[in-house]
Amino acid sequence: MKQLRALLALFVFLALAMPAAAQEAGRGGGRITAVDVRGTQRIDPDTVRSYMLVQVGDVAEQDRIDRSLRALFATGLFRDVTIRNEGSRVVVDVVENPLVNRVAFEGNRRISSEILRGIVLTQPRSVFTPAAAQTDRQRILELYARRGRFRATVEPKIVELDQNRVDLVFEIFEGDPALVARVTFVGNNAFSEGRLRDVISTQEQAWFRLLSSSDIYDPERLTYDRELLRRFYLRQGFADVQITGSSGELTPDRSAFFVTFTIEEGQRYRIGKVEVINEIPRINIEGLRREVEISTGDWYDGDGVERGATAIADALQARSEPFVEVQPRVTRNPEAGTIDIAFIVREGPRAFVERIEISGNTRTEDRVIRREFRLAEGDPMNARQVRRSRDRIRSLGYFSDVQITNQPGSGAERVNLMTSVVERATGEFTLGGGYSTDAGFLLDVGVRERNMLGMGLDGRIGGVLAEKRSQLDLSVTDPQFLDRNLAAGGDAFLINRDLRFVAGYRERRAGFALRTGYEINDRLRQNWSYSLIDRDITDINTDASTFIKEQAGRTLLSQVSTTVTYDMRDSRIEPRSGWVVRVGGDYAGLGGDVEYFRTRADGQYYIPFERWLSDPDFVLVLAAGGGILSPLGSKDDRIVDRFFLGGENLRGFRLGGAGPQDTSTGDSLGGQVLWTSSAEMRFPLPLPNELGLLGRTFVDVGSLSGIPNSYFDQTKYPGAKPVDDADPRVSVGVGFSWRSPIGLINIDFGKAVVKKDYDKTQIFRLGFGTRF
Repeated sequence: MKQLRALLALFVFLALAMPAAAQEAGRGGGRITAVDVRGTQRIDPDTVRSYMLVQVGDVAEQDRIDRSLRALFATGLFRDVTIRNEGSRVVVDVVENPLVNRVAFEGNRRISSEILRGIVLTQPRSVFTPAAAQTDRQRILELYARRGRFRATVEPKIVELDQNRVDLVFEIFEGDPALVARVTFVGNNAFSEGRLRDVISTQEQAWFRLLSSSDIYDPERLTYDRELLRRFYLRQGFADVQITGSSGELTPDRSAFFVTFTIEEGQRYRIGKVEVINEIPRINIEGLRREVEISTGDWYDGDGVERGATAIADALQARSEPFVEVQPRVTRNPEAGTIDIAFIVREGPRAFVERIEISGNTRTEDRVIRREFRLAEGDPMNARQVRRSRDRIRSLGYFSDVQITNQPGSGAERVNLMTSVVERATGEFTLGGGYSTDAGFLLDVGVRERNMLGMGLDGRIGGVLAEKRSQLDLSVTDPQFLDRNLAAGGDAFLINRDLRFVAGYRERRAGFALRTGYEINDRLRQNWSYSLIDRDITDINTDASTFIKEQAGRTLLSQVSTTVTYDMRDSRIEPRSGWVVRVGGDYAGLGGDVEYFRTRADGQYYIPFERWLSDPDFVLVLAAGGGILSPLGSKDDRIVDRFFLGGENLRGFRLGGAGPQDTSTGDSLGGQVLWTSSAEMRFPLPLPNELGLLGRTFVDVGSLSGIPNSYFDQTKYPGAKPVDDADPRVSVGVGFSWRSPIGLINIDFGKAVVKKDYDKTQIFRLGFGTRF
């Protein structure tokens, strides 16, 4: 009986244990007593174990072992991995991926290695993997494609080194760039294809674009061109325009692209009613309508609407209303073909500047940037002042990019201004040459640093050597002396001029000048200077006028000068609208050998015709200027202090060719009273914009008079025949400017239509030069 009960108990035990044993056998085996890692060189075995899903004491399940294998491969650290069981031990054999010793590029001529290193992910001392190398290959190909080189090929190669290291070398064949063979437009009814090609930046290939990249196909540029087209149509009254597509079709030989833009122009609108609606009772909106340049009856101008809203906001912020915003509301009237525009003035969010943060200035000191800000920490947030600050920082010329963004501060009404700049090279070595009618062939050499020591100091030393003029000068300027609204600087110079073809003498000047200036506001500025100059008139022609010969010798000039400038131009470099007026005076007599007071004034007014002619290069320029020299004391004035008329200030006449002369010798004597005026119409020529050609027609008028009364004393000057006539001279002409690869070239053809018999005229005038 006892034996029967024992057999029954054994049977029950086996019946319960066998399923559990079968289940454990199905999972892969028993418990793991050790995990052995073999083959590692740089990587610690414990690091390998940390990536695995099975550890000592776990059941050796085959599924978890397989997943551990995949996890180890996924790290990218190993070229090969095997895992096997040896009894209760798990053995992991690994072959580590090599370390990258160096990343090099071969065959790249159009894109520098520095740029390529910046886009690849594989870097020295990183782990090499074939997948990463292929990813880098694709990134390089994409960069070349953006540069228009679709035929480029890239082949990554490895050079094995000792200690499990490799050099990764990308062998590059750049191929020729894919050019744009044709640009076409679909749906354009209001404007010709030629006019639209002038709007976009992508251009068809042509021989004269040898130094340009505008004819290289770039998909990203097409996106930019779509925006250019859209804004162009908006400026011309097409408020509903849509640029529905831009595509590039590769030619069968993969050497060029056909680019097509698809346009839905929509209806063209004129401006209907324009009004300013005020939602802030305390604000008086009287006069704000005058800030808007668009008028009823004009073609709708999307940019003009934006400028109007900005101008109203700026005017209100100038009235100490920093927390206002102006929103334009556009109401279309398709039946009438008009658009009503309402500028809504409403309360904006209240915010104050908490901090101004500056980054990216690795060389320029923070204070150089901060002093250009038109608002300080704690001031009300003012979008107008932020724009002004950004523009002022950009105008320094120290940075290739300037961005100012807003970030939330520590509170609901706090804003941080994050200023990011990208430094650019500010040192210059210039070597140039050229020719001008007045100076002849010239050579220009100079060294300049516009941001000395990162402190914003501008220093230059340079020289000009020409047939009729030579000059050596040294200058240093601090645009913000002592971090105040005060520019200070000094100049030292030596100038030699050959004026024998004008007045029969050579002139040498040597001296120095001390300068200072300050801004009264954004538009108004005053400059002061003191000059001490030694002048020497020498090498007088033997047949020169008696009036010239008596000027021979040296004189010392001690002069204080000031100039006030009011500048309302849209740009100081290439103005197309606005005006500028300069008024100044010179007083000589603080010591020295001469004593006089000289006043000067000039101005220009720029009238754009883009609104009517759809091209910003149509500009009418009206200019005028003048000066009066008043000798003080008993001595006559000197010829080197007088005004001369002709050349640059009166085209169609030679330098000094109009005004007082000694007709017995033909020498110009200069004058004490000068005035000039000019009307010049600038216009684009029917040639591609890339050529940089602009035409002009002009009418110049000027007068010069005033010589000492003693010149007419025949007992003192026997045989002399001075003439002094204040009648105006008039010239008309045409010309053009060419921004050529060797510099700016100006050519004018002028005809003197009102002149005196003794005046010296000049039909052709040329000036060009370059720096490289």
